[in-house]
Amino acid sequence: MLLQLKNVSKWVQSGGQKISLLKDINFWVNEGDFISIMGPSGSGKSTLLNVIGMLDTFNEGEYTFLDQSVHKLREKHRSNLYKQYMGFVFQSYHLIDELTVKENLEMPLLYKKYNSSERKALVADILDQFNIVGKKDLFPTQLSGGQQQLVGIARALIASPKLILADEPTGNLNSKQGEEIMETFKELNKQGVTIIQVTHSEKNAQYGSRVINLLDGSIV
Repeated sequence: MLLQLKNVSKWVQSGGQKISLLKDINFWVNEGDFISIMGPSGSGKSTLLNVIGMLDTFNEGEYTFLDQSVHKLREKHRSNLYKQYMGFVFQSYHLIDELTVKENLEMPLLYKKYNSSERKALVADILDQFNIVGKKDLFPTQLSGGQQQLVGIARALIASPKLILADEPTGNLNSKQGEEIMETFKELNKQGVTIIQVTHSEKNAQYGSRVINLLDGSIV
Protein backbone atom coordinates (compact mmCIF):
# COMPACT_ATOMS: atom_id res chain seq x y z
CA MET A 1 0.00 0.00 0.00
CA LEU A 2 1.27 3.45 -0.93
CA LEU A 3 -0.78 5.52 1.50
CA GLN A 4 -3.64 5.29 3.95
CA LEU A 5 -5.82 7.83 5.74
CA LYS A 6 -7.62 6.62 8.86
CA ASN A 7 -10.46 8.65 10.39
CA VAL A 8 -8.94 11.92 9.16
CA SER A 9 -10.87 15.06 10.07
CA LYS A 10 -10.00 18.69 9.48
CA TRP A 11 -11.82 21.81 10.62
CA VAL A 12 -11.33 25.53 11.00
CA GLN A 13 -12.67 27.89 13.65
CA SER A 14 -14.64 30.82 12.32
CA GLY A 15 -16.45 33.31 14.53
CA GLY A 16 -16.54 30.83 17.42
CA GLN A 17 -17.95 28.10 15.18
CA LYS A 18 -16.23 24.93 14.08
CA ILE A 19 -16.49 24.48 10.33
CA SER A 20 -15.72 20.94 9.14
CA LEU A 21 -13.67 20.65 5.95
CA LEU A 22 -13.09 16.89 6.10
CA LYS A 23 -15.04 14.42 8.24
CA ASP A 24 -13.78 11.02 9.23
CA ILE A 25 -12.05 10.18 5.95
CA ASN A 26 -11.00 6.56 5.49
CA PHE A 27 -9.14 6.07 2.26
CA TRP A 28 -6.27 3.99 0.94
CA VAL A 29 -4.24 4.02 -2.26
CA ASN A 30 -2.22 1.14 -3.67
CA GLU A 31 0.81 1.64 -5.90
CA GLY A 32 -0.31 1.91 -9.50
CA ASP A 33 -3.86 3.12 -8.71
CA PHE A 34 -5.46 5.89 -10.77
CA ILE A 35 -8.08 7.53 -8.56
CA SER A 36 -10.52 10.30 -9.42
CA ILE A 37 -11.98 12.43 -6.61
CA MET A 38 -15.29 14.04 -7.54
CA GLY A 39 -17.91 16.14 -5.82
CA PRO A 40 -19.56 19.56 -5.93
CA SER A 41 -17.67 22.78 -5.20
CA GLY A 42 -16.89 23.11 -1.50
CA SER A 43 -17.11 19.36 -0.86
CA GLY A 44 -13.49 19.19 0.33
CA LYS A 45 -11.80 17.77 -2.79
CA SER A 46 -8.85 20.17 -2.89
CA THR A 47 -8.48 20.02 0.90
CA LEU A 48 -8.24 16.23 0.74
CA LEU A 49 -5.67 16.46 -2.07
CA ASN A 50 -3.63 18.97 -0.07
CA VAL A 51 -3.70 16.70 2.99
CA ILE A 52 -2.52 13.74 0.89
CA GLY A 53 0.14 16.00 -0.65
CA MET A 54 1.32 17.06 2.82
CA LEU A 55 0.68 20.72 2.00
CA ASP A 56 -2.06 20.83 4.62
CA THR A 57 -2.24 19.40 8.13
CA PHE A 58 -5.34 17.90 9.75
CA ASN A 59 -6.82 17.86 13.26
CA GLU A 60 -7.63 14.23 13.91
CA GLY A 61 -6.74 10.83 12.51
CA GLU A 62 -3.72 9.07 11.04
CA TYR A 63 -1.93 9.31 7.72
CA THR A 64 0.59 6.70 6.61
CA PHE A 65 2.70 7.16 3.47
CA LEU A 66 5.17 4.42 2.48
CA ASP A 67 4.92 3.01 6.02
CA GLN A 68 5.80 6.36 7.60
CA SER A 69 3.37 8.04 9.99
CA VAL A 70 3.03 11.44 8.33
CA HIS A 71 1.05 12.94 11.24
CA LYS A 72 4.02 12.26 13.54
CA LEU A 73 6.73 13.62 11.24
CA ARG A 74 8.40 16.98 11.63
CA GLU A 75 7.70 19.58 8.95
CA LYS A 76 11.16 19.08 7.43
CA HIS A 77 10.75 15.31 7.05
CA ARG A 78 7.30 15.75 5.56
CA SER A 79 8.69 18.22 3.09
CA ASN A 80 11.48 15.79 2.11
CA LEU A 81 8.98 12.96 1.56
CA TYR A 82 6.84 15.22 -0.59
CA LYS A 83 9.77 16.45 -2.69
CA GLN A 84 11.15 12.98 -3.17
CA TYR A 85 8.02 11.08 -4.14
CA MET A 86 5.28 13.48 -5.26
CA GLY A 87 4.53 15.68 -8.23
CA PHE A 88 1.74 18.22 -7.80
CA VAL A 89 -0.29 19.77 -10.61
CA PHE A 90 -2.13 22.81 -9.27
CA GLN A 91 -5.15 24.47 -10.80
CA SER A 92 -3.48 27.85 -10.43
CA TYR A 93 -0.10 26.73 -11.84
CA HIS A 94 2.09 27.87 -8.90
CA LEU A 95 4.92 28.70 -11.29
CA ILE A 96 7.63 31.04 -10.00
CA ASP A 97 7.24 34.32 -11.90
CA GLU A 98 10.89 35.34 -11.49
CA LEU A 99 12.16 32.16 -13.17
CA THR A 100 12.04 31.25 -16.85
CA VAL A 101 10.14 28.19 -18.04
CA LYS A 102 13.42 26.27 -18.18
CA GLU A 103 14.36 27.27 -14.62
CA ASN A 104 10.84 26.45 -13.32
CA LEU A 105 11.17 22.97 -14.81
CA GLU A 106 14.58 22.50 -13.26
CA MET A 107 13.37 23.25 -9.71
CA PRO A 108 12.21 19.72 -8.71
CA LEU A 109 15.49 18.29 -10.00
CA LEU A 110 17.53 20.45 -7.63
CA TYR A 111 15.94 18.65 -4.66
CA LYS A 112 16.93 15.29 -6.07
CA LYS A 113 20.68 15.69 -6.47
CA TYR A 114 20.82 15.40 -10.26
CA ASN A 115 24.04 16.83 -11.68
CA SER A 116 23.95 19.72 -14.11
CA SER A 117 24.21 17.68 -17.32
CA GLU A 118 21.46 15.28 -16.17
CA ARG A 119 19.25 18.27 -15.38
CA LYS A 120 19.90 19.78 -18.82
CA ALA A 121 18.99 16.51 -20.54
CA LEU A 122 15.78 15.99 -18.54
CA VAL A 123 14.65 19.59 -19.12
CA ALA A 124 15.35 19.25 -22.87
CA ASP A 125 13.36 16.00 -23.01
CA ILE A 126 10.31 17.37 -21.25
CA LEU A 127 10.30 20.63 -23.24
CA ASP A 128 10.23 18.45 -26.31
CA GLN A 129 7.53 16.12 -24.98
CA PHE A 130 5.20 19.06 -24.27
CA ASN A 131 6.08 21.00 -27.44
CA ILE A 132 7.23 24.02 -25.42
CA VAL A 133 10.88 24.21 -26.57
CA GLY A 134 10.21 27.64 -28.08
CA LYS A 135 8.99 28.93 -24.69
CA LYS A 136 11.96 27.84 -22.57
CA ASP A 137 13.41 31.34 -22.03
CA LEU A 138 10.10 33.07 -21.42
CA PHE A 139 8.72 33.97 -18.00
CA PRO A 140 5.32 32.60 -16.84
CA THR A 141 3.61 35.99 -17.26
CA GLN A 142 4.50 35.90 -20.97
CA LEU A 143 2.55 32.66 -21.46
CA SER A 144 -1.16 32.02 -21.95
CA GLY A 145 -3.11 30.19 -19.23
CA GLY A 146 -3.01 26.96 -21.22
CA GLN A 147 0.76 27.21 -21.73
CA GLN A 148 1.31 27.90 -18.02
CA GLN A 149 -0.77 24.81 -17.22
CA LEU A 150 1.36 22.69 -19.57
CA VAL A 151 4.54 23.96 -17.90
CA GLY A 152 3.04 23.19 -14.47
CA ILE A 153 2.24 19.63 -15.57
CA ALA A 154 5.68 19.17 -17.14
CA ARG A 155 7.27 20.36 -13.89
CA ALA A 156 5.23 17.84 -11.89
CA LEU A 157 6.39 14.99 -14.13
CA ILE A 158 10.03 15.88 -14.71
CA ALA A 159 11.51 14.14 -11.66
CA SER A 160 9.58 10.89 -12.24
CA PRO A 161 7.49 11.01 -9.05
CA LYS A 162 5.92 7.89 -7.56
CA LEU A 163 2.65 9.75 -7.00
CA ILE A 164 1.08 12.51 -9.07
CA LEU A 165 -1.57 14.69 -7.43
CA ALA A 166 -3.56 16.72 -9.93
CA ASP A 167 -6.14 19.37 -9.02
CA GLU A 168 -8.40 19.92 -12.07
CA PRO A 169 -5.39 19.27 -14.35
CA THR A 170 -7.18 20.16 -17.58
CA GLY A 171 -9.19 23.08 -16.19
CA ASN A 172 -7.43 25.75 -18.26
CA LEU A 173 -6.72 23.74 -21.40
CA ASN A 174 -8.66 23.44 -24.63
CA SER A 175 -10.25 20.05 -25.26
CA LYS A 176 -7.41 18.78 -27.48
CA GLN A 177 -4.71 19.74 -24.94
CA GLY A 178 -6.87 18.33 -22.16
CA GLU A 179 -7.17 15.01 -23.90
CA GLU A 180 -3.41 14.89 -24.53
CA ILE A 181 -2.73 15.48 -20.84
CA MET A 182 -5.15 12.74 -19.80
CA GLU A 183 -3.51 10.37 -22.30
CA THR A 184 -0.11 11.28 -20.82
CA PHE A 185 -1.42 10.45 -17.33
CA LYS A 186 -2.85 7.16 -18.63
CA GLU A 187 0.53 6.25 -20.15
CA LEU A 188 2.40 7.14 -16.93
CA ASN A 189 -0.11 5.09 -14.96
CA LYS A 190 0.60 2.11 -17.23
CA GLN A 191 4.27 2.54 -16.35
CA GLY A 192 3.39 2.25 -12.66
CA VAL A 193 2.98 5.87 -11.56
CA THR A 194 0.13 6.32 -9.06
CA ILE A 195 -2.24 9.18 -9.88
CA ILE A 196 -4.90 10.94 -7.81
CA GLN A 197 -6.86 13.62 -9.63
CA VAL A 198 -9.58 15.99 -8.51
CA THR A 199 -11.95 16.59 -11.41
CA HIS A 200 -15.40 17.92 -12.30
CA SER A 201 -15.26 16.12 -15.61
CA GLU A 202 -17.01 12.76 -15.94
CA LYS A 203 -14.89 12.16 -19.02
CA ASN A 204 -11.61 12.67 -17.15
CA ALA A 205 -12.87 10.58 -14.23
CA GLN A 206 -13.30 7.64 -16.62
CA TYR A 207 -9.51 7.46 -17.00
CA GLY A 208 -9.29 6.42 -13.36
CA SER A 209 -9.71 2.90 -12.03
CA ARG A 210 -11.64 4.13 -8.99
CA VAL A 211 -13.87 7.13 -8.28
CA ILE A 212 -14.21 8.62 -4.79
CA ASN A 213 -17.22 10.90 -4.30
CA LEU A 214 -17.08 13.61 -1.65
CA LEU A 215 -20.00 15.56 -0.22
CA ASP A 216 -19.70 18.09 2.62
CA GLY A 217 -16.25 16.75 3.57
CA SER A 218 -17.32 13.09 3.75
CA ILE A 219 -16.83 10.20 1.36
CA VAL A 220 -20.22 9.05 0.10
